[in-house]
Amino acid sequence: MEEQKKGFFSRLVQGLAKTRNNIVSGIDSIFSGFSAIDDDFYEEIEETLIMGDIGIQTTMAIVENLRQTVKEQHIKEPAECKEILINEIKKQMDLGENAYEFENKKSVVLVIGVNGVGKTTSVGKLAGQLKEDGKKVLMVAADTFRAAAIEQLTEWAGRAGVDIIAQQEGSDPAAVIYDGIAAAKSRNVDVLICDTAGRLHNKKNLMEELKKINRIIDKEYPEAYRETLVVLDGTTGQNALAQARQFMEVAKITGIILTKLDGTAKGGIAVAIQSELGIPVKYIGIGEKIDDLQKFNADQFVNALFETSRSE
Repeated sequence: MEEQKKGFFSRLVQGLAKTRNNIVSGIDSIFSGFSAIDDDFYEEIEETLIMGDIGIQTTMAIVENLRQTVKEQHIKEPAECKEILINEIKKQMDLGENAYEFENKKSVVLVIGVNGVGKTTSVGKLAGQLKEDGKKVLMVAADTFRAAAIEQLTEWAGRAGVDIIAQQEGSDPAAVIYDGIAAAKSRNVDVLICDTAGRLHNKKNLMEELKKINRIIDKEYPEAYRETLVVLDGTTGQNALAQARQFMEVAKITGIILTKLDGTAKGGIAVAIQSELGIPVKYIGIGEKIDDLQKFNADQFVNALFETSRSE
């Protein structure tokens, strides 16, 4: 398991290469290019962080805290600011203990996200990992409106070695979840993972559908621990942040799965999401394989971004 984690860290370092080039090379040239800490120095840092999709609000907070620390510690050399900056970024992402309580209770996990973000794939990977951890997992194909979603999830069920509850394309998602709950109870399932739709362009329908699904779960399985994860595509940067905000309007989001972090220059969005929305990024995806979805560790992420440590 340790090996796997180390392997993931080095893949994360590789995957964040474009983001690193986008942010870190800019930051490094500021630290080496400035001989004094002045307003221009802070402005350059601000601009570089915003360009790296860390977000305006988060960047302002990071730079403000940096100014404060420099003042308090009477720092004169720009190069001495790098470590402080890294720590400030980590602080922005610290939301206390990142809870994965659903893993240790009888639980229902709803996974939502728009088409194309890697939602169904994430459901499959998560199911596979939970099974590997010794959990009894059942998947529910409740994204019934997208052509091929059921087929895709069934394929992942086979790959992950877990059972799946599915109906015909176009079926009522709440009815599929009803069947899933009945099966979960009779088979003594630990985690019921439901792939649900995410049609944000028709927010009213989505809201009604999620309400209906939640009513079914409340009525049929009130004792289950509830987790609602939204899947966001890391390559879309600020759009992912906007999407998360919209999903927060229609559902009680408890965590984020951030996919496609390999090969994007916009990996800084992970910092903005945690800092600005106060919702933990719980998993990150950096590839296609089943173990390319891992629990998110803010320290490890920032270390990979700045390549400051090879392990965590």
